[in-house]
Amino acid sequence: MSLRQRIAAPEESGGGREDGHLVATYRGKLLEEIDLAEMSSLAAAERRARLERVLGHIISREGPVLSTSERSQLIRRVVDEALGLGVLEPLLEDASITEIMVNGPDSIFVERAGRVEQLPMRFASNEQLMQTIERIVSTVNRRVDESNPMVDARLPSGERVNVIIPPLSLTGPTLTIRRFPKAYRLDELIGLGTLDHQMLMLLSAFVRSRFNVIVSGGTGSGKTTLLNALSGLIPDHERIITVEDAAELQLQQAHVIRLETRPPNVEGKGQITIRDLVRNSLRMRPDRIIVGEVRGGETLDMLQAMSTGHDGSLATVHSNSAEDALMRLQTLGSMSEVEIPFEALKDQINSAIDVIVQLSRMADGTRKISEIVILVSHGREQFQIATVSRFLAQAMSPDRVVHGRFEHLPLPRRVAERLYLAGEPIPPAFGVVDDPLQDSLYVREAQ
Repeated sequence: MSLRQRIAAPEESGGGREDGHLVATYRGKLLEEIDLAEMSSLAAAERRARLERVLGHIISREGPVLSTSERSQLIRRVVDEALGLGVLEPLLEDASITEIMVNGPDSIFVERAGRVEQLPMRFASNEQLMQTIERIVSTVNRRVDESNPMVDARLPSGERVNVIIPPLSLTGPTLTIRRFPKAYRLDELIGLGTLDHQMLMLLSAFVRSRFNVIVSGGTGSGKTTLLNALSGLIPDHERIITVEDAAELQLQQAHVIRLETRPPNVEGKGQITIRDLVRNSLRMRPDRIIVGEVRGGETLDMLQAMSTGHDGSLATVHSNSAEDALMRLQTLGSMSEVEIPFEALKDQINSAIDVIVQLSRMADGTRKISEIVILVSHGREQFQIATVSRFLAQAMSPDRVVHGRFEHLPLPRRVAERLYLAGEPIPPAFGVVDDPLQDSLYVREAQ
C-alpha cells in the first residue's frame, strides 16, 4: 500500500484507537527487549532494521494472527512510534504535503497543492500526541510544558515547527509543521502560473540592476518561494548575507552567510533578534542583505541600509496589498527605540524602496503575482505607486480554477533610464511613460 493510500485509509494502516492500543502494547514489548540508548551509535537505517527484526520475532512468538500486509503495517507503526513520530511519519515522507496541522489528537489536517484537507487518521490519545511533541522539540534542545506552553523552532531537517499546548490551547496539544518545497527558479514559477515571461524579464532586470525590492503577501502566498527565486539572480561574485527567524532560504551562490535568530533559553536569556542580526550584518561588508521577513524595529535598520550603499537588497513583509505594505513598513519602522517622526519615516521609505511585488493566494490555492508596483514618490511626500504589471482575474469557472491574464503597463522614465544605464533591456511588453503622475489610472496614492 502506498503512503498516499495509507493516509487515505488509516483504518487499514493502524490509525484507529483499537489499533493504537495494539501499537502501544507492542511498543512496550519491544522496549522491554531492546535498549534504544545502546543503539544510538548505529546509523538510522541499521537501527530501524534491527528493531524491525526484533519486533518480528515478538509478533511471531506471541502476537495475533495477521496477514502479511497487516503484519508489515503493524511493524512499521510500532517502529515509527519507537524511533520516529508515529502517526506523522507517513505524512513527513509524502513530498506533496507542505503543511501538517494537528489540532488535538482527533483532528489532523494537511495542505497539498495549496488546498487544505482533513485526514481521517488520529492519535490514540492526548498522551501519545504529547509524547510526539516532546520528541520533536527535544531535537532542538527545547522543552514544552505548562510553564513553557509555546515553542517555535526549526528542526535540523529544515521544517519549521510551532507547538502550543493547554492551558493556552483549549482544543488540546496543537502542532503545526511547515515544510519547505524545493527552491524554484523564476522560470519554473512561470509553469506554476505565478508570473509570465515578461514579468520574469522585468524582475530579473530589477535584481541585476540593484533595485531594492520588497515582496509582500499574506500568509501562505509564497513570499519565501519568490524571494528565494529572486535571490538566485544575484551574481555569484557578490557577498550576500541572509537574516531570518527560521532559516528557509536556499541560496545557491558561493559567497553566502546565513544568519538565524535565537530564542531565549529556559532562563529567559540569550535571545538574539532579527534586529540584532541586521545591525551586525552591516559590519560584515555585505553587497546585499536579504531579510526573510521584517516585523519590528529592524525595519528601520533595513531601510537605512538600503539607503546607504546596500542597493539591491531584498526583504518580505506580511501585508495584503502594496498600499498596506508601505503603511506596514512605516508602522514597523516606528517600533524602533529610536524616536523618529512618521514624516521622517516616509522619507526613509521613499528613498529606500524601489519596487513592491505583491503576491496573492487565489481561491483555487494557486499563488500569483497580483501586482508589481514602482514607488514614484519622493522625500516626505505621501506614498504614490505606479502599477507596471497586474493579474486580471476572471470569474471563477465551474471547474473551480482561477483563470485570467497578466497586464503590463509602461515604466516610469527614471526606471527605464536606470535599467538602460545598467545595460538591462526593457521587456517588449513594457513601454515608457514620461510622467506617470499625470495618469490617475496608472498611479495611485497609498494612505
